[in-house]
Formats: sequence, structure tokens, C-alpha cells
Amino acid sequence: MNKVLMENVRVKVTEVTYEPGVPRDRHIRPTDQVIVFLDDCKYERTDSKTGEKTVRTRKAGEVLWHDRGEDAPILKNLGDKAYRSLTIELKEK
Repeated sequence: MNKVLMENVRVKVTEVTYEPGVPRDRHIRPTDQVIVFLDDCKYERTDSKTGEKTVRTRKAGEVLWHDRGEDAPILKNLGDKAYRSLTIELKEK
């Protein structure tokens, strides 16, 4: 579930909720992005090119950077409850 919290000509901030066992579809990132984890989580990442699956854990407050055009692989929440993150999309001027 995605909920847009703020959007203007420079930035879009979306709260994303990952339900247990529900995969996020693969996509190409349309903008540079900052991801902020709001909850501790454990998820499975499936590499889009090789199909290799890896398990990652993140702590609330952890921050990641992703470049525009980067592959966003399939992710699946391995926990027994939903976790949330903020996606902060940086728009070009």
C-alpha cells in the first residue's frame, strides 16, 4: 500500500507498507530516491538478472540511496507483520 504524504515540483514523499509474504513488483526507478525505513524488517530480495535470492534485515531509521534508472528488484516481506518505509523521490528541476 502506498500513501503520498507530500508532493511538489521538487520532491514526492510516499509511505510504502509491505505486507507479510506479499512481493513488491520489479520496476525501474523513475527518479533518484532516498529510502528511510520506519520499522525494523527482514525481506527477501530477488536479483532481476540472476534470480539469486538474498535475505536482508534493516533497522528503523536506516537510510538507502538509489539512482534514477536503477533496477528495483522483487522484494518480499519475510516478517509476520507489515513494515513501512518512506520513499523520497527527487525530481529534476
